[in-house]
Amino acid sequence: MRHVPILRAGREYRSIDRHVLRDVRNGEPVAEMSMANRGLIARDLLGMDERAAALRARPAAELAAVSERAGRLFAEGTLPLDEESQQTPAQYLSSLSATTGMPIALCRANMAKVASVLSRVSAVVGGWTRGLDISVIDGGWGMDGGRRVSFRPEAAALGAVLPNNSPGVHGLWAPALALKYPLVLRPGRQEPWTPLRIARALMAAGAPESAFCFYPSDHAGGAEILLRCGRSMVFGDASTLRPWAGDPRVQGHGPGWSKVILDAEASAGFERYLDVMVASIADNGGRSCLNASGIFVASHGREIAEALAARLSAIEPRPLDDPDARLAAFAEPAIARRLSAHIDAQLQAPGAEDVTARLRGTERLTVVDGCTFLRPTIVRCDDPEHPLARAEYLFPFAAVVEIPEATLASTIGSTLVGTVIARDGALRDALVRSTDIDRLNLGAIATSRIDWDQPHEGNLFDHLYRRRAVQIDDAA
Repeated sequence: MRHVPILRAGREYRSIDRHVLRDVRNGEPVAEMSMANRGLIARDLLGMDERAAALRARPAAELAAVSERAGRLFAEGTLPLDEESQQTPAQYLSSLSATTGMPIALCRANMAKVASVLSRVSAVVGGWTRGLDISVIDGGWGMDGGRRVSFRPEAAALGAVLPNNSPGVHGLWAPALALKYPLVLRPGRQEPWTPLRIARALMAAGAPESAFCFYPSDHAGGAEILLRCGRSMVFGDASTLRPWAGDPRVQGHGPGWSKVILDAEASAGFERYLDVMVASIADNGGRSCLNASGIFVASHGREIAEALAARLSAIEPRPLDDPDARLAAFAEPAIARRLSAHIDAQLQAPGAEDVTARLRGTERLTVVDGCTFLRPTIVRCDDPEHPLARAEYLFPFAAVVEIPEATLASTIGSTLVGTVIARDGALRDALVRSTDIDRLNLGAIATSRIDWDQPHEGNLFDHLYRRRAVQIDDAA
């Protein structure tokens, strides 16, 4: 059986404790994954300062070039899985789909996203630093627009406790190597494939092996990484992020509650924006925090809900190897059953209707080719405070909420990505100034469409480096 190893400063390690990765279609074993315990992780991280020093001796431009070469290798290369076996791109896609339930077509699209981030890392970092010459971090200071600037690293390594939901999210941490940060990665339980392949691609492209620690582990191992790495990222639901809220060392990536917001004029002409709304809800199988879970409109809420329900009900569950598959299966069927039952229970409260229910002609939960799916669901909510108006789930789900235009801006709540289609000056201005929207799209731009040099939910450079004042006596 194939083996997913632990990497301890780039050196492979087989643990006695193993987790079997299984195919979501039939339960057959796909691979064994070595598991790191908390003590091993703590012991290894004691040597991180030395590894960081070795990496930071390399010029930033050289590390950016390494990352850019790695983008091609990630997408096209045959890379080591462990000391005994290699992994082709096709084998990567097959394993990723089998253990996560994401169709191969969506896996391939996510693979392209990650490869693009690595291949364009100089542009990505340039966007984060507002065009700063990245060589400034080589010597600790440099010139920016005729002024001296200085940046100091905030930690010896970047830790990341990673998710299972979507491979594309790994583009958020992958550029850290170009910023001279060793990586300490704890993969999701069903998705070790992408972070391991990124690490292998970077090493094959010339990055020092000692810059990579890869620790499949339980929740205690993840906590150890977050506690011991001076800077880290954690992905998960609200309960996962709650213990780390307010800790400046930990950048949280959780539910997005992203929204498409239409003023009265756009609501009346909503047919022009159906494609944008459908893409916002359903792209990537609805699995991303970028996906819209709310459609907030000033009028025509019922008509908009019915039109979206008609479009989304046409998206059918298909086998994972079907090139037209657009829905991801649930790796754990019990979670799908609980989610569907939870939605049905919430619908018992007044003020919400499942508009897709009468169009589906079947149950929301269904099994196709051994995989458990939830069909796309559109609910219409009369009240923005209804629980389903603020809900987010790992499948195409959205609530259409009609709110008077005068109070729309003050009602949206926390919004990772807000697509604002509004010509009304007052509403548009209020949403541009809104502290509730983290990433703003003005016009008919799907919430799921991103440019990696315009980061959402935090700027990695600002997380890893701190600007400080610098004065230099040139005569000294």
